[in-house]
Amino acid sequence: MFAHLHTHSEFSLLDGLCRIPDLVQRAKELGLGAVALTDHGSLYGVVDFYKEARAAGVKPIIGVEAYVAPQGRHSRLAGDKQPYHLVLLARNQEGYHNLLKLVTISHLEGFYYRPRMDREVLAQYGRGLIALSGCLAAEVPRALMEGRWDDAREAALWHKATFDSYYLELQRHEGVQDLPQLNQALIALSRELDIPLVATNDLHYVRRENSEAQDILLCIQTNATVSEQNRMRMDDDSFYLKSEEEMRELFADVPEAVDNAWAIAEMCDLELEFNRLHLPQIEIPEGMTSFAYLEQICWEGFTQKYDADDTV
Repeated sequence: MFAHLHTHSEFSLLDGLCRIPDLVQRAKELGLGAVALTDHGSLYGVVDFYKEARAAGVKPIIGVEAYVAPQGRHSRLAGDKQPYHLVLLARNQEGYHNLLKLVTISHLEGFYYRPRMDREVLAQYGRGLIALSGCLAAEVPRALMEGRWDDAREAALWHKATFDSYYLELQRHEGVQDLPQLNQALIALSRELDIPLVATNDLHYVRRENSEAQDILLCIQTNATVSEQNRMRMDDDSFYLKSEEEMRELFADVPEAVDNAWAIAEMCDLELEFNRLHLPQIEIPEGMTSFAYLEQICWEGFTQKYDADDTV
């Protein structure tokens, strides 16, 4: 069995082309027992995806491709425009709640061109999450490609200690010239640090023939035309929902990386309820009723907003 764990839907705005019903239906046609949703920096599609996958008999895995600020989420320096990428998957209910918290913080506290989190909040809310090292734009891959092996080791070990599980992510897209070199380095790092590998396909559209439409979508995002040579684009037409057979052929030299994708899917066990109200649980001070406590905090808020001498 195999599960795609790096997936961008239409909710990766002006980047992903996968419509959720098409994504889920194609996964079912291919006999994939599970598929993840990991949109860029957001969880906008989670509820639609979860319901659609459940109805189709495909196990939904909730995640995000997060943006991580190297200098901290409060930094607004020029270099902060290019944050690291990191794939986070909710392993259980605790992980899902922590994922919600992290994405909220990234928007409310860390937004600078993109919603960003940092190591401080990742360490605080890392429980219940499985992390994948990410694409070429991620921290460990960047360090490896720049020859900073000590930094790559430190980052990999930090992530391993922070999350429930951590995997070094292998991708193979023929048009991306740096991937063969990066994959060799990741495999070596995996052996040195005893960190498992996982195979992913950085999919942005459902079928191979959708690549041209997705290229036009990128042009809209970047205000470019398809005829421009020096513009943002996918490097080939391989960023689609591949079958297990295609993935096993692509990673025939590291079959354990394909097996680990399904092992991760089996680890993820998340049930979402939609048939009841989910209200926050408030701790009531001892000796007070809920109404008395509400009255107290209302008066406290009133005094914070108005001076004692103000009249209403």
